[in-house]
Amino acid sequence: MIKGYIFDYGGTLDTAGCHWGKLLWRAYQKHQVPVTEEQFRDAYVYAERTLGRNPIIQPHYNFHTTLSVKLRLEMEYLCQNGFWGADEAMFNEKHEAVLNELYAQVKETTRHSREVLEQLHQTYPMVLVSNFYGNIHEVLVEFGLDHLFQDVVESAVVGIRKPDHRIFALGVEKLGLKPKEVMVVGDSFYKDIEPAIKAGCKAAWFKGEGWTDATYDESIPDKVITDLAQLIEG
Repeated sequence: MIKGYIFDYGGTLDTAGCHWGKLLWRAYQKHQVPVTEEQFRDAYVYAERTLGRNPIIQPHYNFHTTLSVKLRLEMEYLCQNGFWGADEAMFNEKHEAVLNELYAQVKETTRHSREVLEQLHQTYPMVLVSNFYGNIHEVLVEFGLDHLFQDVVESAVVGIRKPDHRIFALGVEKLGLKPKEVMVVGDSFYKDIEPAIKAGCKAAWFKGEGWTDATYDESIPDKVITDLAQLIEG
């Protein structure tokens, strides 16, 4: 019997299970940033590692600002490594176009996620567990999600990052439930599903477009969904 939920944030509530790298690459293509997918992937990894190592994202940054910073890091990397010879005007034009495209998508996806969470909130306590930069509260407020979670466990604050299963154990503690009574919902098999099960929780894999073509044993999670609304449908 499920008595509470733990939700991942990035890739689960904001992109409908699609890996952020895939979402970004499609926006780069749409707005004709003249780089290869391999070059983009290098830039994506560089930006993620840079943000993980350095306190660039400030606690007061909302999602729009965070995404803007991330894109700037990626695009600067592409220019500095000779993959893209953009002048300042072109750089700013592409940065703004990709930023606006992605932010509009995230707002629409998050609107649907909020509708589902509002319904679950009527019955279940919920906690957010996320690898984020220390500003997740601002992001939740920005998208009208802050009232839905009774607590948040954020990697930058607690000093534990997924896939360490202990971060999910902290989420279970916040709920005041037994692990077997908690359903963890996340898009990453490696960072969400496997550690959630290791922590003794149930797990619902939000299966979307992954970063790689890797395949996973779908018998491992308790549920496999392709839309958050399936949590309500049963």
